[in-house]
Amino acid sequence: MRLQASKNVLTFVRFFCYIRHNAKTNQLSIIMNSNAKVIFLWILRLIAAGILLQTLFFKFSGAAESIYIFSKLGIEPWGRIGTGVMELIASILILIPRTTAYGALLAFGLMAGAIFSHLTVLGISVQNDGGQLFAYALIVLVCSIILLIWNRNQILKLIPSKYYSTTPNIK
Repeated sequence: MRLQASKNVLTFVRFFCYIRHNAKTNQLSIIMNSNAKVIFLWILRLIAAGILLQTLFFKFSGAAESIYIFSKLGIEPWGRIGTGVMELIASILILIPRTTAYGALLAFGLMAGAIFSHLTVLGISVQNDGGQLFAYALIVLVCSIILLIWNRNQILKLIPSKYYSTTPNIK
C-alpha cells in the first residue's frame, strides 16, 4: 500500500511538474508547469470561496449556532450580518483572478479574527461541532496565505515604490 501511494505521488509530480538538477549545487528543484499552477491556484480559490460561501447561509438565515457564536462574542446581530457581507465580498474577490489577492487579504483578516475568537472566547469546539468551524477557518486561512504569497504583486502595487524595491540594492 505504501509503495503504491509513493508511485501515485511520483506520477502526480511527473504530470504537473518537472524536476531540474543543478550540477553546481547538487540540488533538485521541482518546478510546476504552467497548467499545474493554474489548476493549483483554482483549487485554492474554490476551497476558500466554497467554505466562505457555504457558511454564509447560516449567518444570513439566522441559524441557532451562528446566533449563539455572535451572542457569545457580544456582536449579535450586526456582527453576524457584517461578517457575512465581508465574507461574501472576500469570496467574490477570490474567484476573480485580477482581484484574488485583495479577496485573500480580506479572507485572511476575517479568518485570523475567527481563529482568535475560537482560541480566546468560543473554544475550538462550539456547541459540540467537534471543531469543524475552527478547522474550516484554518483551511481558509492557509488557502488565503498561499494565494497572498502567490499574488503578492497585486498588493505591492498599492504601496508606493519608495517604501520597497523590486530590484536588489547592490553597490
